Amino acid sequence: MAGASSALKRVYLAAYNWIVFVGWFQVLYFAVTTLKESGYRDVYDAVERPLLFAQTAAVLEILHGIVGLVRSPISATLPQVGSRLYVTWGILWSFPEVRSHFLVSSLVISWSITEIIRYSFFGMKEALGFAPSWLQWLRYSTFMVLYPSGISSEVGLIYTALPFMKASGKYSIRMPNTLNFTFDYFYAAIIVLITYVPGSPHMYGYMLGQRKKVLSKAKAS
Repeated sequence: MAGASSALKRVYLAAYNWIVFVGWFQVLYFAVTTLKESGYRDVYDAVERPLLFAQTAAVLEILHGIVGLVRSPISATLPQVGSRLYVTWGILWSFPEVRSHFLVSSLVISWSITEIIRYSFFGMKEALGFAPSWLQWLRYSTFMVLYPSGISSEVGLIYTALPFMKASGKYSIRMPNTLNFTFDYFYAAIIVLITYVPGSPHMYGYMLGQRKKVLSKAKAS
């Protein structure tokens, strides 16, 4: 019974990883093709569907951690997935005015390369029980460049969207109302930006620690 449960878990995780891998591969392909053919202003329109699918699918990773399907700590998964979902839906999808910004290209390319490597790595481990050493090295090394470029793009796009948030009042709740409650999306976005200051170095340090641990173990074996 335990063996069947373990096999089912591996089949599910392998399928999940490869399906999301395909989504991110589409994002990268459409982004690069569009940059070559028409320029950065059209990148978002080209990648929107696979981007929304692939990034939203990451919500399952939080659930995987909660129910114990994977060993990734929720404390690391939640802020990373949450910030990306916020930028994907709360910024790019919600404020079309920022979609033609050149930072969209650096964002989706940084995200997609990172996730193509990550999902192929875990997809192979679940499907085959192992992954090539070169892929493991890429999984735990490319973030040193791609994480700063992705985070910088996230911060830049949130900042770019601020005037449009303020002018539109979108998602804000004004007084008076029956709940006697007020919420300003503009100021909430500023708070989000502030959280990047301590959060980004913390996540980068965590990933450096993981890199050292995993690659040292691989070298020893």
